[in-house]
Amino acid sequence: MNVTVFGLSLAELLALASAVVLVLARWLPPGARRPSTLAGAAAFAVSAIMLAVLGIRWQLLPVLAGGAIALAFAVPSLLRWRAGRPARRTRWWLALPGSAACLALVLAGAAAAWALPLPVFPEPSGAYAVGTTIVQWTDPDRAEIATSRTDDKRTVVVQLWYPAQGGPPAAQRAWYLGRTAQEAQLVARGEADYLGLPRFILDEPSRARTRSVPDAPVAGGGHRFPVVLFSPGLGGVRTQNTAWAEELASRGYVVAALDHPYDSAVVTLTDGRTIRTQVAATGDQAEDDRRAAGWTAVRAADLSFVLTQLGRLDRDEIPGLLIGRLDTRRAAATGHSLGGAAALQAARQDPRFAAVIDLDGFPRDPVTRPFHQPVLALTHDVKPGEEPDYIPRLTRVLQLSTATGYRLTVPGSAHLTFTDAPLFLPPLPALIGSLGRAAGPRVTAAATVAFLDATLRGRSGGLAAALSRYGRLTVL
Repeated sequence: MNVTVFGLSLAELLALASAVVLVLARWLPPGARRPSTLAGAAAFAVSAIMLAVLGIRWQLLPVLAGGAIALAFAVPSLLRWRAGRPARRTRWWLALPGSAACLALVLAGAAAAWALPLPVFPEPSGAYAVGTTIVQWTDPDRAEIATSRTDDKRTVVVQLWYPAQGGPPAAQRAWYLGRTAQEAQLVARGEADYLGLPRFILDEPSRARTRSVPDAPVAGGGHRFPVVLFSPGLGGVRTQNTAWAEELASRGYVVAALDHPYDSAVVTLTDGRTIRTQVAATGDQAEDDRRAAGWTAVRAADLSFVLTQLGRLDRDEIPGLLIGRLDTRRAAATGHSLGGAAALQAARQDPRFAAVIDLDGFPRDPVTRPFHQPVLALTHDVKPGEEPDYIPRLTRVLQLSTATGYRLTVPGSAHLTFTDAPLFLPPLPALIGSLGRAAGPRVTAAATVAFLDATLRGRSGGLAAALSRYGRLTVL
């Protein structure tokens, strides 16, 4: 990763600093004016060459434009000075607007780079290195209801993160949003289109690499690892919680995150087909609720199907890297937003799931019946008058479990705090919360690891106290 400070690489920091020097040099005392201009011009030229080689992000274009304009006005004075002739200075009241405009360009570029950085994924803290692999499975027993073809069967794409053997530091890391750079760019553009954002907003995530090594050898020792299945938010993609998944994998879990075709913004199949979402709001609340319940049911069935496939993979009935290493008797259904609702429904319908994690998901199951798994529900910091039905309905559903339920409200959080979004979206409290770029993924991982260790590994001592460190806990 080349990002180091405030979302800027060293070359970008050099370009920013030298551009500011070039703009302000005109206003320095005479003795410092020429050496500052020369130093700024040299540093600016070096940084421009470095960026041309490494690649120029759109955020840096205003910085380079402001610096270039300032340099263009400084060059004549430098040439006259080298020729031994007195420099001619533009009157201050004419120079001031130009300097202000150049400085505004430079600062606007710096602000854009800070607000929309290349995501830097936190180093997993567990004992294992992390590998990742992608599989595609088709359920022969379920028709694809999103198409009219009678022979079309439900297919899902699943990305696995797992404990891996430590490799060389220079091992190539996985792209964040896809198998290849091209797929990552395609997914970023599709996600931006789905959200109604300009495509350039998600340019940086499409260029990011993670902490995982593709298809790395599985960790030695012969241990069987508990499995954690994950369903993303409405229109979301399988990689939206990569930082969380990598942390869990480093702690000895296998995470299986799903792309749900026709729901996820963009899904690329192994035959090269690209499936875009068919999810769309109608504006009619009753109809939208009905559709959401339908999407949730499909996702819940997807989760159960993937758990079945993981069992087959473990038994060497289908090919894969993790043969004999998956403990599907210790499985958790998890998800964010609509995916959290799907996890709750999957657990009610499928007793093979031993635990449930709902990351800020409104329950959508129209049939409220008892279920038997413990549940952790992380909720954003709901303000008075906001979403009045959310917490009451979630509480009623959690109380249906015959096991203990935990509702944890994280202060300073927003709906996207529990995803990777704080790593690359503008740090607006209403959007990603006020915890900062790294704290949201860190808190999400820490709370869920504590819950999974207790429910899947039997380390139950002090779970309530451990969860209380991250927010306001209600035990149900």
